[in-house]
Amino acid sequence: MTDSYPNPQALADAVTQAMWSRDRATQGLGIKVLSVKPGYAMFAMTVRGDMVNGHHICHGGFIFTLADSTFAFACNSYNQNTVASSCNIDFLAPAHEGDVLEAEAVERSLSGRTGVYDITVRTRNGKTVALFRGKSYRIKGEVIAGLQQVDEAP
Repeated sequence: MTDSYPNPQALADAVTQAMWSRDRATQGLGIKVLSVKPGYAMFAMTVRGDMVNGHHICHGGFIFTLADSTFAFACNSYNQNTVASSCNIDFLAPAHEGDVLEAEAVERSLSGRTGVYDITVRTRNGKTVALFRGKSYRIKGEVIAGLQQVDEAP
């Protein structure tokens, strides 16, 4: 069955499709998948009117959710069920209604069952809105049952 996914990118693409089809929370916020690669993801979200708080800026919970969803797709891209063990976010600048936020997740460390991912949330014009660090933990099972990670050729 791994012949259907001859390389790590093909596997990451299949895992993305499988996870996306089940992720109603991310879909419901209008978050879009821009890119997923092994250990990497980039998502985008437009700040809607129903996402602003009493200060007329994007509620931090929505920024956190964008970063967390991006983190989830990056750390599950190897088709091994992976969950957050901890995460932290620093809010650096406000986002406003109509802003398009892009979250980019980069794998910093992957060893055994644990990983560390840094997610930067920026506006499309490059202003950094938040920095999120997520720590992942691999649990039993696969995103797509019956597949195994395909190692890259030397």
